Amino acid sequence: MRLKIAILTVGSELLEGEQADTNTAAIGRILGAHGYRIRESLTVGDVEADIEEALEDLGRRRDAVIVTGGLGPTSDDLTARVAARVFKRRLTLNEEALRQIGEHFQKLGRPMHPRNEKQALLPQKVQVLPNSRGTAPGFYLSHQGKGFFFLPGVPDEMEAMLEASVIPRLRERSGVDFPQQEKVFKIFGLSEPKVEELLESATLPEGVHLAFGVEFPLVLVKLRAQGQEAGSLLAPAEETVRKILGNFLIAVGRDTPEETVARMFHRTGRTLALAESCTGGLVAKRLTDLPGASAFLERAAVTYANSAKRDWLAVPGEVLDKDGAVSRPCALAMARGIRRAAGTDLGLSITGIAGPEGGTPEKPVGTVFIALASETEEKVQGYRFPGDREKVRLLAATMALEWLRRYLGALPPAEPE
Repeated sequence: MRLKIAILTVGSELLEGEQADTNTAAIGRILGAHGYRIRESLTVGDVEADIEEALEDLGRRRDAVIVTGGLGPTSDDLTARVAARVFKRRLTLNEEALRQIGEHFQKLGRPMHPRNEKQALLPQKVQVLPNSRGTAPGFYLSHQGKGFFFLPGVPDEMEAMLEASVIPRLRERSGVDFPQQEKVFKIFGLSEPKVEELLESATLPEGVHLAFGVEFPLVLVKLRAQGQEAGSLLAPAEETVRKILGNFLIAVGRDTPEETVARMFHRTGRTLALAESCTGGLVAKRLTDLPGASAFLERAAVTYANSAKRDWLAVPGEVLDKDGAVSRPCALAMARGIRRAAGTDLGLSITGIAGPEGGTPEKPVGTVFIALASETEEKVQGYRFPGDREKVRLLAATMALEWLRRYLGALPPAEPE
């Protein structure tokens, strides 16, 4: 049975632009990897009548509805109360939910605030869905043959509960013993049309389907297969994709480029120091988001002003005066300077013009120089990245990570398409 699934996100902050709705995308991505497709999504504010109307409408037309948000302890968290009214069930204090909330606060070593008891007020005859990361238990109820899943709106809590509690129940409802399997490859340095062109002549096993997507600045290649033999079908298909796109494959599955690079640093035992200007520490941030980064990242400096480049990195004054802060000589001097100061195996630098101002005809917005220095070699490359300030910075930081991946993996240098 192919389930017709809908998503309902609840929260006035989503409609008013105060907070982005990342939950819909996350649910679609996670369920898609298990072979389920979302038919529609809807967002409503913290208004009882709107939540009620949405639940009734989606429940009439869909087999399963995943609801996020509105399960908190404050007065504007209305979802459980509205669900009780829609499905004609009393709102009662659920002892299992209350126990889970109490245990969460015990783990934190803090007393539970009386207002948190509100999160245990749930419709009667529901299954409580454990929340291992937060205070709000979710719940599941079946009504007229339709399944309704209610999850908190906090993204990391919602995603964990989706994997642990929702997908197994969807599998029971669909009666699919062997759900779809998916392998995702993240490509950097090639456009989506170019990736499709390279793969269009690839011979994949029958039953393996190829799809594409974009997770800027990465292109996603998705291999999908369903059934008992899905794993054995995907293995040779993966080998084909790796053979064709291997040098541009920066991460696989849920891994990120920084996770790929971090593993390579751990494996090789090399050490790194960073000097960033236009990226403002973005490369360092992405690496230090990972536990254990201190094993290879010795230091990172945001040398934004010329004075910082001169004082901290010993960039010669004549380089700054003659060539400017955004130049090949300056980038190379920055990489040399941070490596020398840190005593690391590698020094990497980024300097550029992220915009929206500061560009010139000779050095327009998007001009970025990256340099890498080691004891035995040095290299520097200039780029012109398209897009606004955020995109230029993201492209520059990802390209820097790509430089590190290729250097540590002894791959050819990263060149723009």
